[in-house]
Amino acid sequence: MAHREVLSPPGKRVIMLGNVAIARGFLEAGLQFAAAYPGTPSTEIVEALSTAAKLLGGKPYVEWSVNEKVALEAALGAAIAGARSMAAMKHVGLNVAADPFFSSAYLGVDGALVVVSADDPWMWSSQNEQDNRWYGLHAYIPVVEPTGPQDAKEAAKLALLYSEKYKRPFILRTTTRIAHTRVPVDTGEIPVDRLEPRGEFHKDPSRWTLVPQYARRKRVELLEFWDKISVELASFPLNGTEGSGSLAIVGVGLGYRYAREAARILGVEDDVTVYKIATSVPFPRPMAEKILGHDTVLVVEEGDPVAEIQLKTIAQEEGLRARILGKRDNLLPRYGELGLEKVVNALSKLVGKEPPKWAVDPPTSVEEKLPPRPPVLCPGCPYRGFFYALRRAVNKLRLKPVYSGDIGCYSLGVLPPFHVQDTIIEMGGSIGAGNGFAHVLRGDSDITIAIIGDSTFFHSGITPLLNAVYNNAPLLVIVLDNHTTAMTGHQPHPGTGIRAIGEPGYAMSIESVARGVGVGKVLVADPFDVKDSEAKLLEALRYVKEEKKPAVLIAKGACILVALRAAYRRGIKPVIYRVNIDKCTGCGICYTVFNCPAILRREDRKAEIDPALCTGCGVCAQICPFNAFEPVSELNPEWFKIMRTAKPEQ
Repeated sequence: MAHREVLSPPGKRVIMLGNVAIARGFLEAGLQFAAAYPGTPSTEIVEALSTAAKLLGGKPYVEWSVNEKVALEAALGAAIAGARSMAAMKHVGLNVAADPFFSSAYLGVDGALVVVSADDPWMWSSQNEQDNRWYGLHAYIPVVEPTGPQDAKEAAKLALLYSEKYKRPFILRTTTRIAHTRVPVDTGEIPVDRLEPRGEFHKDPSRWTLVPQYARRKRVELLEFWDKISVELASFPLNGTEGSGSLAIVGVGLGYRYAREAARILGVEDDVTVYKIATSVPFPRPMAEKILGHDTVLVVEEGDPVAEIQLKTIAQEEGLRARILGKRDNLLPRYGELGLEKVVNALSKLVGKEPPKWAVDPPTSVEEKLPPRPPVLCPGCPYRGFFYALRRAVNKLRLKPVYSGDIGCYSLGVLPPFHVQDTIIEMGGSIGAGNGFAHVLRGDSDITIAIIGDSTFFHSGITPLLNAVYNNAPLLVIVLDNHTTAMTGHQPHPGTGIRAIGEPGYAMSIESVARGVGVGKVLVADPFDVKDSEAKLLEALRYVKEEKKPAVLIAKGACILVALRAAYRRGIKPVIYRVNIDKCTGCGICYTVFNCPAILRREDRKAEIDPALCTGCGVCAQICPFNAFEPVSELNPEWFKIMRTAKPEQ
């Protein structure tokens, strides 16, 4: 089980990942209900909570929901019934959950509700760089953000406690740097008895139904709460003031760590007052008035100038003439992650000190360009053989498809040599946008192929598939089913038959879902069998072209990493392959068109296999026209079965 340290005894100092510290904070606050859809950089929070629930006999209740909207609705329902609950997601997940999110602000809760938004500055694993504190301003939901992984546990704990106190939802906003940094964490007591998932619903339509008659009153109440909380958050335990200098530095969230360190490096600690802000939305009004008493204010925050704009608004309202600097005037960049060198450079301009050389010319910016290392599909990934078969099928039929892509490991299909992702928009966007492509494309683009993964299909692919059937969109939907949510670390989903804490659940059948919504042609292919995949693809593509109707093809093959783990646990060692140099002609199909990273090109253009990388999938032996690939020993049929069927063990 992952992240057992989340249940470390109280009174200890334990090294924890920031996300695990957040999970620990929720447990110390008596969390009873947790729901999430996995998404980097938020995933480990619920992974740690699921480990805790396993070891504590199902306390608190923890689930991987089918998507973020459902996760938030479930957590909101639990909170309305009096439970202390949370829903975790990455920043773009809150877009999916926005509908119930805005309504939750009007409804309030009887227990507690914290929505964790893990933002991803500079898009390390995301399609955009949005700052979800704007959601707090838009929805009138307060935002708490740790000032670093050091106080992530306390921020989570306080967010839940404040939500319970005010009976309103709160956002806990983290970032990649907080989520994935390991730091010493001081553990407190976990009230195990309070983790029991129980609640009681008190019927009151005037409180819990958002019909206009009641929603109008709730709007007024929400605004009254907003004015009240903007004052009371000034005493939030993680807010504070350090120093008494004339220059004000507002360190918001993680920006506080950079601001304090920058002042130390420049030797101006006595010349500045550092305001530590962990409640950025709404900006605590009493603290704002103190800050605006300075002539010059530097706002250091991760993401957009959310706090900076609020301070400027308050200054305008109060008639204060403080000079407020930060991101609006480009003293700090509005893109990418904050970094110490960026804050040192900004502060040095205000205090008139020369920044250290490393801040002007960071050591990471080396002159010599390193060779590019684009990400690749793992050796033995079922997607590689299937993409190879897909390109062959398309070429045989002389088609010029538009590949409507999606979010997952298969997004790497955008890269050469495959080029089978022409668009990547958001979760479920492959089938959704495919509906539009299928109805308007003419000329050279003569067919639409939507490619989506199994977890993403359950997340948000079913509704657009239903739309395709209803509106008779002629497109081929390919569901790459590797029996797990692979990209975020092999979490289960509705197709696996495994729930968050390892209990059995109902295993949803993708083919049954497709037939159930009315798809007339549903096929299943083996992605480790190139001939089978190619034959099924030809059949499906011909159907779409001739019948002008949608078809679904499901390629079922386990994530090779899960398969290898399962095999080793059973004492089964995959048989790797080698190249018979006498048969190899150096045609290059294996290391160019098939592009397996375990297959290397020798100086004489012939192929060789790196035995440390080969996983024994055997697809290379199928695609070589000269039969140059051979197993090093007798093949084990048990391995080929595991390779196709393995699921993650929780």
